[in-house]
Amino acid sequence: MKKIINTPENYTDDMLKGVYAAHKNEVKFVHNDPRCYCTAKKVPGKVAIVTGGGTGHLPLFLGYVGEGLLDGCGVGSVFQSPSPEQVFEISKEVNAGAGVLYLYGNYSGDIMTFDMASEMCEMESIETRSIVGADDVNSGAPEIRRGVAGIFFLYKAAGCVAAKMGSLDEVLAAAQKAKDATRTVGIALTPCVIPELGRSNFSLKDDEMAMGMGIHGEPGIWNGPLKTASEIAAESLGTILDDMPMAAGEEVCILVNGLGATSIEELYILSGCVQEQLEAKDIKIHRTFVGEYATSMEMAGASVSLCKVDGEMKDWIDYPVSSPFCCQR
Repeated sequence: MKKIINTPENYTDDMLKGVYAAHKNEVKFVHNDPRCYCTAKKVPGKVAIVTGGGTGHLPLFLGYVGEGLLDGCGVGSVFQSPSPEQVFEISKEVNAGAGVLYLYGNYSGDIMTFDMASEMCEMESIETRSIVGADDVNSGAPEIRRGVAGIFFLYKAAGCVAAKMGSLDEVLAAAQKAKDATRTVGIALTPCVIPELGRSNFSLKDDEMAMGMGIHGEPGIWNGPLKTASEIAAESLGTILDDMPMAAGEEVCILVNGLGATSIEELYILSGCVQEQLEAKDIKIHRTFVGEYATSMEMAGASVSLCKVDGEMKDWIDYPVSSPFCCQR
């Protein structure tokens, strides 16, 4: 294992130390716990949005704490959930009098964490609502799907409505609308190495890819010979559009996301194929996002997300945002 670290057991806390040092005017931690990650720019009267999840996915999750986006993030160890106590302390800090929306991925550990934190908030008279991102089509039926890169669109929608001083129920409704309109398919080319383990978390042959693999190395639907970018785009779009049918003339935003070790050039090749194939179906494209939005350590691979948009959704997605990890996107 070759990584620029001090010790494997301090990987997450050393990472956070660096983030706070570099961006001390934008983010902070509370309760004397660096894993209680919060915005330094609290807005009175605004609905607060809190997310959380394991380290290893930057800019997901903590990278979306910023203006027009989220207000706090519980940070777990690599691929591990934060604790309920951490999410509770974050909620108390970022609550600005309008309630707190919990918006996170559909994973059992995170669900338990946020449910417990919500109960703790209730005892402090802090009103909460919860919604999970569940956009990974290949991971099963809608109610059990994993939340992956498509949660970006939920962050954008909810963050915009909260920034415009919408109510807690309005912010939740915006997140739900984005959730209903978003689907993702992912592919992996290589495994990643979890620092605490010091070894790969799965294996693939040199000429092999995995279709549908999750961002923690969860099994996909098939392993087989590496396909071309055009073939990957075609299978990904076929899966998404079978699950979320679209008629000619409807409009989408595209997100082509790198998993950590895929060059931006490759992502643009894949993005070009996706756009070309959608245009051949007369599906209109409002915006295309290309880059790393939800990674898996140094895993090579990518995901393709579509978000079906109308005028309202386009306004939410186009709303200007800023965080230490992104600006105006």
